[in-house]
Amino acid sequence: MSIVKAPEIHGLQVDPQTRCAHWHGPSDILAIKFRCCNKYFSCYECHAALSDHLAQPWPANEFSELAALCGACRNELTIQQYLDSNARCPNCSAAFNPHCALHHHLYFEMPASK
Repeated sequence: MSIVKAPEIHGLQVDPQTRCAHWHGPSDILAIKFRCCNKYFSCYECHAALSDHLAQPWPANEFSELAALCGACRNELTIQQYLDSNARCPNCSAAFNPHCALHHHLYFEMPASK
Protein backbone atom coordinates (compact mmCIF):
# COMPACT_ATOMS: atom_id res chain seq x y z
CA MET A 1 0.00 0.00 0.00
CA SER A 2 1.44 3.38 -0.95
CA ILE A 3 0.94 6.49 1.13
CA VAL A 4 -0.20 9.55 -0.77
CA LYS A 5 1.47 12.71 0.45
CA ALA A 6 -0.86 15.67 0.91
CA PRO A 7 -0.09 18.56 -1.44
CA GLU A 8 1.99 21.47 -0.16
CA ILE A 9 -0.07 24.55 0.66
CA HIS A 10 1.48 27.90 -0.19
CA GLY A 11 0.53 31.05 1.66
CA LEU A 12 1.33 33.47 4.42
CA GLN A 13 1.24 32.04 7.95
CA VAL A 14 -0.48 28.84 6.82
CA ASP A 15 -1.72 26.66 9.67
CA PRO A 16 -2.19 22.86 9.53
CA GLN A 17 -5.77 23.26 8.27
CA THR A 18 -4.85 25.70 5.44
CA ARG A 19 -5.93 28.93 7.17
CA CYS A 20 -3.69 31.89 6.39
CA ALA A 21 -2.89 35.44 7.43
CA HIS A 22 -5.85 36.70 5.36
CA TRP A 23 -8.54 34.14 6.16
CA HIS A 24 -8.29 32.43 9.54
CA GLY A 25 -11.79 31.79 10.84
CA PRO A 26 -12.93 28.35 11.99
CA SER A 27 -14.37 27.44 8.56
CA ASP A 28 -11.53 28.86 6.43
CA ILE A 29 -10.20 25.38 5.77
CA LEU A 30 -10.12 25.10 2.00
CA ALA A 31 -7.10 25.52 -0.26
CA ILE A 32 -7.47 25.99 -4.01
CA LYS A 33 -5.03 24.82 -6.67
CA PHE A 34 -4.34 27.64 -9.08
CA ARG A 35 -4.47 26.63 -12.73
CA CYS A 36 -1.71 29.06 -13.71
CA CYS A 37 0.99 27.43 -11.59
CA ASN A 38 -0.57 24.12 -10.52
CA LYS A 39 0.07 24.96 -6.85
CA TYR A 40 -2.29 25.01 -3.90
CA PHE A 41 -2.65 28.34 -2.09
CA SER A 42 -4.63 29.21 1.01
CA CYS A 43 -6.33 32.08 -0.82
CA TYR A 44 -6.14 34.43 -3.78
CA GLU A 45 -4.40 37.06 -1.66
CA CYS A 46 -1.62 34.62 -0.76
CA HIS A 47 -1.23 33.79 -4.46
CA ALA A 48 -0.97 37.49 -5.30
CA ALA A 49 1.61 38.06 -2.55
CA LEU A 50 3.83 35.09 -3.36
CA SER A 51 3.57 34.61 -7.13
CA ASP A 52 5.26 36.43 -9.95
CA HIS A 53 2.24 36.09 -12.25
CA LEU A 54 -1.48 36.83 -12.35
CA ALA A 55 -3.95 34.17 -11.31
CA GLN A 56 -5.69 32.28 -14.09
CA PRO A 57 -9.19 30.95 -13.33
CA TRP A 58 -10.11 27.37 -14.15
CA PRO A 59 -12.35 27.15 -17.24
CA ALA A 60 -15.68 25.38 -16.83
CA ASN A 61 -14.59 22.52 -19.11
CA GLU A 62 -11.89 21.63 -16.53
CA PHE A 63 -14.13 21.47 -13.45
CA SER A 64 -13.40 17.73 -13.26
CA GLU A 65 -9.83 18.53 -12.16
CA LEU A 66 -8.76 17.93 -8.55
CA ALA A 67 -8.22 21.51 -7.40
CA ALA A 68 -9.78 21.94 -3.95
CA LEU A 69 -8.33 20.57 -0.72
CA CYS A 70 -10.15 20.18 2.58
CA GLY A 71 -7.87 21.40 5.34
CA ALA A 72 -9.58 19.18 7.92
CA CYS A 73 -9.18 15.75 6.28
CA ARG A 74 -6.80 16.62 3.38
CA ASN A 75 -9.20 15.11 0.84
CA GLU A 76 -8.86 16.53 -2.66
CA LEU A 77 -12.07 17.44 -4.45
CA THR A 78 -12.75 18.20 -8.05
CA ILE A 79 -13.81 21.75 -8.69
CA GLN A 80 -17.34 20.53 -9.44
CA GLN A 81 -17.47 18.52 -6.20
CA TYR A 82 -16.43 21.62 -4.30
CA LEU A 83 -18.94 23.86 -6.07
CA ASP A 84 -21.70 21.29 -5.38
CA SER A 85 -20.64 20.72 -1.75
CA ASN A 86 -22.96 23.24 -0.11
CA ALA A 87 -19.92 24.53 1.83
CA ARG A 88 -19.21 21.18 3.50
CA CYS A 89 -16.56 18.58 2.79
CA PRO A 90 -18.23 15.53 1.22
CA ASN A 91 -15.57 13.31 2.82
CA CYS A 92 -15.48 14.45 6.47
CA SER A 93 -18.43 16.91 6.69
CA ALA A 94 -16.21 19.77 7.91
CA ALA A 95 -17.78 23.15 7.19
CA PHE A 96 -16.18 25.43 4.59
CA ASN A 97 -16.69 29.18 4.78
CA PRO A 98 -19.88 29.79 2.75
CA HIS A 99 -18.70 33.34 2.02
CA CYS A 100 -15.93 31.90 -0.18
CA ALA A 101 -18.61 31.77 -2.87
CA LEU A 102 -18.18 35.55 -3.16
CA HIS A 103 -14.68 34.88 -4.53
CA HIS A 104 -15.39 31.91 -6.81
CA HIS A 105 -14.97 34.12 -9.87
CA LEU A 106 -11.32 34.65 -8.88
CA TYR A 107 -10.64 30.91 -9.04
CA PHE A 108 -13.18 29.55 -11.53
CA GLU A 109 -14.85 30.81 -14.70
CA MET A 110 -18.39 31.11 -13.45
CA PRO A 111 -21.48 31.30 -15.66
CA ALA A 112 -23.01 34.74 -15.96
CA SER A 113 -25.87 35.46 -13.54
CA LYS A 114 -29.32 35.78 -15.01
